[in-house]
Amino acid sequence: MQSCGSLLSKHRKRYIMQSQWITLESSDGFLCPAWEAVPEGTPRGAVVVLQEIFGVNSHIRAVAERFAARGYLAVAPALFTRVQPDVDLGYTPEDMQAGFALKTSVDQLPGAGILPDIQAAIDHAAARSGAAVGIVGFCWGGLMAWQAACELTGLAAAVSYYGGGMTTSAEVARQPRCPALAHFASQDQWIALDGVQAFAAAHPEVQCHVYDAHHGFNCDQRGAYDEAAAVSARNRTLAFFNQHLA
Repeated sequence: MQSCGSLLSKHRKRYIMQSQWITLESSDGFLCPAWEAVPEGTPRGAVVVLQEIFGVNSHIRAVAERFAARGYLAVAPALFTRVQPDVDLGYTPEDMQAGFALKTSVDQLPGAGILPDIQAAIDHAAARSGAAVGIVGFCWGGLMAWQAACELTGLAAAVSYYGGGMTTSAEVARQPRCPALAHFASQDQWIALDGVQAFAAAHPEVQCHVYDAHHGFNCDQRGAYDEAAAVSARNRTLAFFNQHLA
């Protein structure tokens, strides 16, 4: 079985026309940087990629490029920019502490917080691709993808990977405006399994899958990476987007 990295290397030259930093303008005039990966030819759809607490780092940029390798225009907005620009962390304990502090600062932003920045990414992806837009997020980004599915406009599908906070009562009370898919891990130290089960029971319309893995199983730069779970979740995500973004 080929890894995601080898698949990216195999398809990069054929499918990716360019990947670069761009600037999005939110509804309040805020300028938000974003990593954009554009496939060659007409995109089959567009995907907004939402970061973990580690910023739009090399892993998130690679995720965007993997979607482009599959024919999707991908945009990953830098969601920490309102509190600190140019965040690019690794996965050490010190990086995790810094990421949690940045997330806390974002959570304390007034009004709609960073949702306008995500909406700007959705709007840009739609205009740039001329196609339906999906969203996918990881960890904190998984929570934000869920909130976007419930609060924002212009989305045809939403996918959350181990969304931290998704199983709280406030988040369970939200209702998605588009088809949603959620990936969870049975050994997640941050998201209790009983909470996942309660979320799934409250939202039968959401496709929920639980993997025998740990939090962060999709990230091949983390010790928690689980190739079997990552490949299974990736295949389900691609099938979901193929169904709803076609």
